[in-house]
Amino acid sequence: MHSRQLNRREFLKLLALPPLVTLGSALPKLGVKPLEDQQRPNFLILVFDTFSAPHMTLLGYPRNTTPNFSRFAQRATVFHRHYSGGNFTMPGTASLLTGVPPWAHRGLHLYGRVAETYADRNIFSAMGEDYFTSVYTHNPIVQGMFDQFERHLDQFTPMGELAILSEALSERIFPNDFMLSFWGERLLRGSGSESPASLFLSLISEDFDSFTPEDLKQRYKDQFPLGLPNNTVGSFFILEDAMAWIREQALNLPRPYLAYYHLFPPHEPYMTRREFVGRFNDSWKPEPKPVLIFHQNRSEAYLNDKRRQYDEYIAYVDAEFGRLYDFLEGSGALENTYLIVTSDHGQLMERKIHGHVTGTLYEPLVRIPLFIASPGQTDRQDIYTPTSCLDVLPTVAHLAGKPAPEWCEGTILPGLGGEPQEERSLYVLEAKKNPRLLPITTGSLAWRQGRYKLISYFGYPGVTDDFELYDLENDPEEREDLYTSRKGLAAEMSGALMNKLDEINRLPIRS
Repeated sequence: MHSRQLNRREFLKLLALPPLVTLGSALPKLGVKPLEDQQRPNFLILVFDTFSAPHMTLLGYPRNTTPNFSRFAQRATVFHRHYSGGNFTMPGTASLLTGVPPWAHRGLHLYGRVAETYADRNIFSAMGEDYFTSVYTHNPIVQGMFDQFERHLDQFTPMGELAILSEALSERIFPNDFMLSFWGERLLRGSGSESPASLFLSLISEDFDSFTPEDLKQRYKDQFPLGLPNNTVGSFFILEDAMAWIREQALNLPRPYLAYYHLFPPHEPYMTRREFVGRFNDSWKPEPKPVLIFHQNRSEAYLNDKRRQYDEYIAYVDAEFGRLYDFLEGSGALENTYLIVTSDHGQLMERKIHGHVTGTLYEPLVRIPLFIASPGQTDRQDIYTPTSCLDVLPTVAHLAGKPAPEWCEGTILPGLGGEPQEERSLYVLEAKKNPRLLPITTGSLAWRQGRYKLISYFGYPGVTDDFELYDLENDPEEREDLYTSRKGLAAEMSGALMNKLDEINRLPIRS
């Protein structure tokens, strides 16, 4: 019989195992610490879901939505033109965590999975066994990704642990098959926010839950008059609880650590706290933009109302981040820690479209915040050259004194060891209607090259080789489509983008 020696990560997990495994636990909380290494830096990554950079005051928004992020930025490196890998959670988060674009990791669908190759090719595996890794999310899609990366995680806190009420039974009953069971539960529940449709799930749900969403609404109505924040699939939470938990982790996690905490706000529904309700009942209404493709026929009045609600929810996120930042700074938790703040994708409230489950790739959907505060940093550094979420992984590896993984397609961020690349090509892909293991023949592909951005829509019914071209330096709001007026440039860029798509489709598809 052959045996193998336990590695450090496995040994720590075994030491922390309780005598009996309780129903619904994912990984046990660790009760032991590895050897402390105070020389290597820690990394605390905070991802706020659906946070559009164009809605941040510091990045040019006319409403004062983010005074605390602006204050934080005075001691951070601010990336003004930072892009997601996609326009919704799966491709955006997977690109951030793997350092490769969606056509490589194949996380193309709303509730999909990354290729199994990337279960061992991600930011957690890249840190090696000498880093303690900790994760949490409010978002079930991200929880499914954590399931795939499990063997590289030292602390995996279940989604429901920080929820006031979680109606999602998947992680409690089938923690080792979360995404599969979650899909089945959604089919039984309908939207996922209603009572289970089957008698079996109804009985289990009653056994787990002692109060209902209506009870919560009444209990918290003074704090949250619009309703309690939730992730749209049955988990109800308040951001204050998550922030208090993060404070505890930042003080007590074994050193050195990489912690990745993915919080749901400001993702819709926009359930802000009482003091922010009505904060932006002002007269400001942005000028309507041209309606081009995939519109939902939303009126300008509807979009302006949703924009106001979104901004008020952002103000709540900003206030809670400000409290967290003050604690981290005052407690000394940041003395040897990089604090990284970003998002997975943005949000759209224009061109008769609300949301992010769309085929479009306009700037509010794909331009996301990235702020990185280095240990001891006292001055603000502004980076205006375009950067990508793919760059976070190799940058973290570099700052940890490790080589960038050979599979990673990002580059080290300028200002943190990398060089600015003015003419760098950046790509964003939307392909949720495309089969996962087939070439990309239906979708939207955006290419930013220098000052210009080209968007291609292909394979959709009734759409034949449709393009949009924008000069983002002269027209950052993307109001004037130059595709027909700049024929030479349009022909050159569209030809190059189609060649890129052909190149993508010649790559081997990983399952």
